Amino acid sequence: MKNIILILVIAFWSLKSNAQIEKLSGPRFGVTFLSAGSAADFIHDGFDFDDNSQKYGSTGSAFITQYGWQWESRFADGGGNITGIVEWIALVGGMEQGRFLPSISSVVGVRTDNGFEVGVGPNLSLSGVGMVFGAGYNLKSGNLNIPVNIVFMPGKQKKGTVYNNGISEDYSYNSGTRVSLMLGFNMSK
Repeated sequence: MKNIILILVIAFWSLKSNAQIEKLSGPRFGVTFLSAGSAADFIHDGFDFDDNSQKYGSTGSAFITQYGWQWESRFADGGGNITGIVEWIALVGGMEQGRFLPSISSVVGVRTDNGFEVGVGPNLSLSGVGMVFGAGYNLKSGNLNIPVNIVFMPGKQKKGTVYNNGISEDYSYNSGTRVSLMLGFNMSK
């Protein structure tokens, strides 16, 4: 928990730093593929998933839509071909299926002059904390920026023991890997 708080403090500080060049923000939307795992089970069955009679991941993979907002600050622009960026992305997914699946990510990365971008950072969602990896391209038309990104978040393997009425049961499951195609837009000042 201390590490998460430290990451959040550093990221907020970097957004407020005097070294920043430009701030951008705008809507983000896309689709996410979830491989078989506990997250896909929740998408299919919600809280009705009966973990006593079904194995985690037994409902198969799932697709959800995502909608949210991105805040971006550029920094470390020394006039070269690469600019440092810090992004905060808040999303809500699964609304088309009657689900409310919030997530927030903080991504630190770089963008080249020709628009290629890559970044990595923590993600916090209902399935826990994980790392998110993204790569994409920022299309520009005048002051309009249109970021298009592929985002990957590996699944988390969990193992443990549950005690129920004095009887112990071992469990093992994967939360499921997530792959998203996200796009959005914002205006340069």
